[in-house]
Amino acid sequence: MIAIATLQTPFGNWGLAADKNAITGLIWNAEPLGEISPLLAEGIKQLQAYIDGRLQVFDLPLAPKGSAFQQKVFAAMLDIPFGQTVTYGDIAKSLDCPAQPVGQACGANPIPIIIPCHRVLAKSGIGGFSGHGGVEGKIALLKFEDGFPFLI
Repeated sequence: MIAIATLQTPFGNWGLAADKNAITGLIWNAEPLGEISPLLAEGIKQLQAYIDGRLQVFDLPLAPKGSAFQQKVFAAMLDIPFGQTVTYGDIAKSLDCPAQPVGQACGANPIPIIIPCHRVLAKSGIGGFSGHGGVEGKIALLKFEDGFPFLI
């Protein structure tokens, strides 16, 4: 059974979803659901520390749903340090594949923020963002992390 705990942030109300063993999703504008497990409580604690500027690397068990290829892209995104960015092409090169499927996998990321798809940019611009607020939400997160300093 999936449970959801929520946290109000400057980026909106985040809902953290988990099954018994792992975090399965981060959802914007979610409503609380079910009993808050120790895992969800720890996830919310870490998200709050991220928002407060006290945490740059999450330490949570994750179980994002996705194909084998998407799992490889999710793993590559987890390697992007706080405040840094890579391009879809950079990830594609590391996985020996075209950039377009990497972009599609980023868009299918069910655990944004924790799996930092906002840190992946297009070769010649910001790229898309499937999270709340679209590209504007991505820009806000990058500014928060000082990860895209030439943004106005």
